[in-house]
Amino acid sequence: MTDRIAITGLGVVSPLGSTHPSTWRSLLEGRSGLRALDPAWSADLPSRVGGVSSFEIHALLEPHRARRLDRSAQMGLVAAQEAWTHAGRPSLAPERLGVVFGTGMGGLATLQEQLTVLREQGPARVNPLTVPMIMPNAVAAQIALFLGARGPLEAPVSACASGADAILWGARLLQQDLADVVVVGGCDALLNRAGMAAFGAMRALAGCDGPPEEASRPFDRDRCGFVMGEGAAALVLERPERARARNAPVHGWLRGGAVTADAHHITTPQPEGRQAERAMGQALEQAGVSPDDLQLVKAHGTGTVQGDHAEALALGRLFDGSAGARRPWLLAPKAAVGHLIGGAGALEAVLTVLCLREGLVPAQRNCPHPDPALPLPMPQAVSRLEGPARLALANAFGFGGKNVVLVFEGPG
Repeated sequence: MTDRIAITGLGVVSPLGSTHPSTWRSLLEGRSGLRALDPAWSADLPSRVGGVSSFEIHALLEPHRARRLDRSAQMGLVAAQEAWTHAGRPSLAPERLGVVFGTGMGGLATLQEQLTVLREQGPARVNPLTVPMIMPNAVAAQIALFLGARGPLEAPVSACASGADAILWGARLLQQDLADVVVVGGCDALLNRAGMAAFGAMRALAGCDGPPEEASRPFDRDRCGFVMGEGAAALVLERPERARARNAPVHGWLRGGAVTADAHHITTPQPEGRQAERAMGQALEQAGVSPDDLQLVKAHGTGTVQGDHAEALALGRLFDGSAGARRPWLLAPKAAVGHLIGGAGALEAVLTVLCLREGLVPAQRNCPHPDPALPLPMPQAVSRLEGPARLALANAFGFGGKNVVLVFEGPG
């Protein structure tokens, strides 16, 4: 990536809050968004804890619009609206405004609901809006409709890497002069019987004993799977010259990014994290920085035994030549919010940008016994980032073996 991309707007709907300031404040205060699920529908599931979003649909979306959207798209649209407002609602030709918004599964809640309708009431009672509510590009299309965006419209579907994928796609549209402003992000809402049963059947979900807020344990010795979360996040990306011309506050910069594939297994990561390491190296090279320049690494860190260990090994090799240098902090936010699947990369990108902007790293939850392979320290209390040039690496890895790595810089 030859030019920095300005980040001028942020939006979030998460288990910690319905805006990006409330989510950030809750994270700094050490709160958890994980809780026990409603036993009325979860009692027989192998995992009964989740990161439930504090999303009040009627307060945030008009009823006529909300009825036409799956829950995942509702949250995605609200996050995009917040990011657009936060960016100052840029004025530009509709043909130069793009939308790139990803999801891992699309409208699974609507699909589950309408299959029940079909079984119990027959085909005549199936909602005629079912298809536009469940299609994976529904949220991207709804954001474009809301903003009147007639530029490029894309909907990356790359499992848990979808949100980060969307950010990189959006940056490339700007660099290729296909748009002047792009709204990017990701969402998912899989906290329902279908989603939880499917991931539970894979034995991917945490089934640990103990309080719900301690169930997600990225990189801890006693980790036992990931905790499903729901939510969305959005960012507004612009070229630097355009942001300067309209005197827009810049909350951070995207410096570089890279994508690789494991080509190893449809769900299990390559055990030694070789392709994840290659993606990190390529992203740093594109950004023109080295591992020694980083103050923060935002890990993918789902809390699965194999995934976390592979990422730890990859980070160990990445930082192998910097033994005498100050090591960056490592942050694994899924301990507090769960795993938002298609929304994870976007939410955690927003949190990374806020860490750099504010010069703070929240305390890491639920990791009293870190994996010995992990080469980086985790903050035990809210910690400060030192130095005027603040740089962070952000990892997002998805089923299918996709590795997306982004490099962010603070606004200073």
